[in-house]
Amino acid sequence: MPKLKTKSGAKKRFKLSASGKVIAGQAGKRHGMIKRTNKQIRNLRGTRAVSESDSVAVRKYYLPYG
Repeated sequence: MPKLKTKSGAKKRFKLSASGKVIAGQAGKRHGMIKRTNKQIRNLRGTRAVSESDSVAVRKYYLPYG
């Protein structure tokens, strides 16, 4: 079998934690901040672990050697 290529978009969007979880940027802060509470905006900072069902697909198809 030939080597699989990592999807270049996934390289920029995801990384793996030491325990193998997929880490991604937090969604929901691109626009519409006026209608969100300050608490929501504060809690949307940084990165979060992707849900387990989504991380299976990310690891399998997008980051095959991650």
